[in-house]
Amino acid sequence: MIEIDGSIGEGGGQVLRSSLTLSVMTGQPLHISNIRAKRKKPGLRAQHLQAVRAASAICGASVSEAQIGSAELIFDPGEIIGGKYHFDIGTAGSTSLVLQTILLPLARAKRASTVTITGGTHVQWSPCFHYLDWHWLLYLRQMGVESELVMDHAGFYPQGGGRIRARIQPKELLQPLNLTERGAVRQIRGISATANLPRDIAKRQRQRVVSRLGSKYPLNDIRIVQFPARVKGTVIILLAEFEYSQCCYFALGAPGKRADLVADEVVDAIEEFMASDGAIDQYLADQILLPLSFADGPSRLHTSKITQHLLTNAEVIQAFLPTEIKVHAQLGESGIVEIIPRKITTDK
Repeated sequence: MIEIDGSIGEGGGQVLRSSLTLSVMTGQPLHISNIRAKRKKPGLRAQHLQAVRAASAICGASVSEAQIGSAELIFDPGEIIGGKYHFDIGTAGSTSLVLQTILLPLARAKRASTVTITGGTHVQWSPCFHYLDWHWLLYLRQMGVESELVMDHAGFYPQGGGRIRARIQPKELLQPLNLTERGAVRQIRGISATANLPRDIAKRQRQRVVSRLGSKYPLNDIRIVQFPARVKGTVIILLAEFEYSQCCYFALGAPGKRADLVADEVVDAIEEFMASDGAIDQYLADQILLPLSFADGPSRLHTSKITQHLLTNAEVIQAFLPTEIKVHAQLGESGIVEIIPRKITTDK
């Protein structure tokens, strides 16, 4: 049994989710304690509990009593089973984070899977739907993963109510990636979106982006969009495409938050990335670290920033796998990350 202390590193929900994914994929039982110990409300919250249930469902795992507030659990996985699944977080908890927990294991199943998840699609502290669809999934496809995403309804904090669907095809062998150069910028595109709010808000967000970035970079197709949704919300998402790579950032509106401030957040993030020599953004580096640990060969990433999330994820991965992860930079710096997988058996 693999023992994981949930308080290691940044001590958040990522430790739990990565541990669940790795347990399912390797067949190794997991005992995790001190779940989310460094968060204001430690223990399992709704989205983390749903990640546990989702991981359990796709492999018929035996799970010790898990409920809201639980600080530890034992997870004993079985064989990964493809099929049709539906998970309802019941809050504005992130649908993206639940999907990221189970997508890679389902790509190892013997048949295709369809997954529907309801909850938050565009919420703080997690990748939004469009980040997954435009960015994360692009690189998983380069590795060989075959998956498609659809958003039926957008869901914002605090109500949620969004719904996403994923179709995942089986894929046994994953290819490594070499993402060390970005080359010249080709274009920045994106969307400025509202849900059940005046279109003028989206227009003002877009105008702010154009005024700040239009004279510096080639902007193309930053669309004004009205999301289908049962709740109110606003978001702006920008994707910067380069010769050899891309980066993606987004910012969310909130009651009393001016449209120009929402736009400023995403523009500031883009400009910080441009000032670095990274090939990919710090969030993608963290989120493809685990998939690359199962690739058929070594990978190299040049991230715009080494984050505590990445270092924590590396520690969790190496608790389950003989993968060697080398980080050639200090925390907060731009630098190279090497992922060198080693052959393991995935038989339980």
